[in-house]
Amino acid sequence: MEHLRSREQFSAVMAGAPVAKTLHFALHRCALGRVAAASKKPLFASADAWLGVLLPKRWARRAVTRNAIRRQIYAVAGEHATVLASAALVVRLRREFSRQQFVSASSDALKRAVRAELQQLLLGAGAPPALAARPRHAPAPLEASNDVV
Repeated sequence: MEHLRSREQFSAVMAGAPVAKTLHFALHRCALGRVAAASKKPLFASADAWLGVLLPKRWARRAVTRNAIRRQIYAVAGEHATVLASAALVVRLRREFSRQQFVSASSDALKRAVRAELQQLLLGAGAPPALAARPRHAPAPLEASNDVV
């Protein structure tokens, strides 16, 4: 899995709406073929999975916390690398983890919470777009009536 490095790569992936969201994270995804066709110079040198991490200081003030979250993102994404192949992804922190609940900047409880939420996020990203957008519970089938019109 390659890491996104340039501003152009991040901009290309984040141009669309998030494909999956959890309480603290948003996931942006872009197919590599679509990005390469749109630009003259290829942004992504290989067809492997590409991953970028966006952790604003606004939502994770301490560097220790940002680094712990970043390590968890790369570890969980590495476990899902086969499902995420040939796509560019950006995982974005969109809300602060409660300092009252996670007092330590890099506690095991924080790491477990981040890991669980990331696995939920990436499971939504691994499904094809039509399946990911479908509601989890199918509506009840309509009952057939015996009325003659």
